[in-house]
Amino acid sequence: MTIKLNPETEERLIASIQRYFTVNMDESIGELKARLLLDFCVKELGPSIYNQAIADAQSVLQEKVAELDINCYAAEFGYWNKK
Repeated sequence: MTIKLNPETEERLIASIQRYFTVNMDESIGELKARLLLDFCVKELGPSIYNQAIADAQSVLQEKVAELDINCYAAEFGYWNKK
């Protein structure tokens, strides 16, 4: 699966990369270099982060599904016990 960022997010990330270089590396980089770095990170690091996020989400959902019988249980045949 290819990770595709929406244009607004991509522009904000490019600006963030440029700011990071200015603040932490004491040098500025242009938009093209920042875009190439972002592209590398998305292609190289993105799938690992994405896969971990999916695994985390699956774990949470499996816990919730396992609790369904506890949280959504209704006693059966209780009409006559009330009288």
